[in-house]
Amino acid sequence: MTERLLPKPAVTSDVKPFWDAAERGELLVKTCKSCGKLHYYPRAHCPYCMSGETEWAQVSGRGTIYSYSVMRRAPQPFAIAYVALEEGITVLSNIVDCDLDKLAIGQKVALTFAKTDGGPQVPVFKPI
Repeated sequence: MTERLLPKPAVTSDVKPFWDAAERGELLVKTCKSCGKLHYYPRAHCPYCMSGETEWAQVSGRGTIYSYSVMRRAPQPFAIAYVALEEGITVLSNIVDCDLDKLAIGQKVALTFAKTDGGPQVPVFKPI
């Protein structure tokens, strides 16, 4: 089976640091300077307290599968999952480099990156 090429993400000025970090092999999320909470997906305002005082923070990329779904009708079957990171936030991403029939809720995963169709690489996860 050939590697599934993900679509090119939209890189705007608001999220350029996120994509620059992905190219370096790092996962950034936003943290709120007012309430101290991390949040993902990256956005200008904190979804918890609505403060506009946010900054980028690097996270470990280690977590567990909270929920997942396997898409088998696609030209190339793939899995998407909510991954609960060690830092306490949940991200929606693809699960790669695995036997789709052996995925499980609670399974440990680690950050890796996948190529896109002409854009920056995107953060994905693989079982460990």
